[in-house]
Amino acid sequence: MASSRDRQRKLAREKLDRQLARRAAATRRRRQIQAGVGAAVVLVLIVVGSAWGLGAFDRDPARKAAQDVCLWTPQDAGANTNLKDVGTPATTGLPTSGIRPMTINTNQGGPITAELDLAGAPCAAASIAHLATRSFYDNTTCHEITTEGALRCGDPSGTGLGGPTYSFYDENVPTVPEANPSASPAPDEPPAYPKGTIAMIANPPGTNGSQFLVFFKDFNPAKPAYPVIGRVTGGLDVIEKVGALPTVDNGTGAKVKPKTDVLLQKLTVGEPTTAGPAPTSPASGAPSASPSAG
Repeated sequence: MASSRDRQRKLAREKLDRQLARRAAATRRRRQIQAGVGAAVVLVLIVVGSAWGLGAFDRDPARKAAQDVCLWTPQDAGANTNLKDVGTPATTGLPTSGIRPMTINTNQGGPITAELDLAGAPCAAASIAHLATRSFYDNTTCHEITTEGALRCGDPSGTGLGGPTYSFYDENVPTVPEANPSASPAPDEPPAYPKGTIAMIANPPGTNGSQFLVFFKDFNPAKPAYPVIGRVTGGLDVIEKVGALPTVDNGTGAKVKPKTDVLLQKLTVGEPTTAGPAPTSPASGAPSASPSAG
């Protein structure tokens, strides 16, 4: 027969077991609740993150679908007093297909008409259009006739260091086929810069601003370096006439300054259009010229 002490021990043990069982059950319920809450939080974060990425919280519906087409890098006008502040073009909503017509009037004749290539050089076209609306190019000189056969324009200071207070990266710098010593050059291969090509020029490359080249004769360098942005469609004879002008020292020892001033009286850019042939994209080259801000 169990003693009184044994019965007390048994009852105490049973009581302890019941307490431990209740505690274990409570712990399991607490962990289940925590796991459920954690999964719900993760799900909410995933949904919110996806909605944010898709622009659901953007107050401007038009802005949600907008994407930056171009990046304009600020330039310090305090460090380069030849720069002119006329604001910056838009970064979104820029056309990236078709062409924009451009017209140049000079004191040497004209008008000179051209097409800017929106597919190959949308940022160059946007920049030139922006500057044209602010009369940036009007009554400026084309300060250089390069030895490679191009007229250099677009610098209001006439120093080769001028431009706007922003720059943009190179576009549409085509590559040329690598030389093959065992192969003969193709007889019908076009020059890198056919006559009438329009290209940006900047120093260093990748800091384009406002300055551009118009080639009045074919130029075929070994290494392309300048972005092709369009082509002349009318008035090429005017560019050829300017290219034949005598040149004098530009103050740096380079005999590239036109002896007779070549005044760019007015530059205008029309609205984008898909009509007409798009400019070709020949390989571009690097005409040797004096330093440039772009």
